[in-house]
Amino acid sequence: MNKFTEAMDFRHACKLFDDKRVVSDDDIHFILEVGRKSPSSFGLEPWHFVVITNPKIKELLRPACWDQPQITTASHVVVLLARKAATFKKGSPYLAQSFTRKTHGNAEKMQAVLNAFHSFAQNNWGERIEDWARMQVYIASANMMTAAAYIGIDSCPIEGFEPDKVEAILKSHTNSYARGEFNLAYILTFGYRTKPQSKQLRKKLSEIVEFIK
Repeated sequence: MNKFTEAMDFRHACKLFDDKRVVSDDDIHFILEVGRKSPSSFGLEPWHFVVITNPKIKELLRPACWDQPQITTASHVVVLLARKAATFKKGSPYLAQSFTRKTHGNAEKMQAVLNAFHSFAQNNWGERIEDWARMQVYIASANMMTAAAYIGIDSCPIEGFEPDKVEAILKSHTNSYARGEFNLAYILTFGYRTKPQSKQLRKKLSEIVEFIK
């Protein structure tokens, strides 16, 4: 409990990283593994992570990300993608593959899960199903940032960017995005801070929690 609390106290949105320090392969794989193991609705894992360490691609990305220095000073830039609406339509190979695995090939269970999912998707989200997919990505990203803090690595979530420009860069440099299966969700940066952490400001628990007994 104490170590987890310490990690939450350590984590902050690091605005400038030490560009001379590199996160090790073991540490970045630990962070990504935590993202992979994160929970998702219906267990569909609708995410994909593009890990960028190439300085030239970071330089291309920075102007498209409101010229934020995190992009070029971070050791690793992780672009988080969310699956497109076609993934969740009836007859989708991805749904079939995912639910076959989860029902161990039992046809009756498989159909029941498919029916439940399509009812959920239509009644709860409809045309906004891609928003739902992005929400799942946020679960994974939060876990990744906490995992990084747990091992003393800083992070910063970045939503300030021009989507069209970032997408153009991804299409030119990644196979996953070029295939047209994903939408851009947002961006995480990982590395080591150069400045002391500012005071963490949060509302009191009593202001945000209501107990019903």
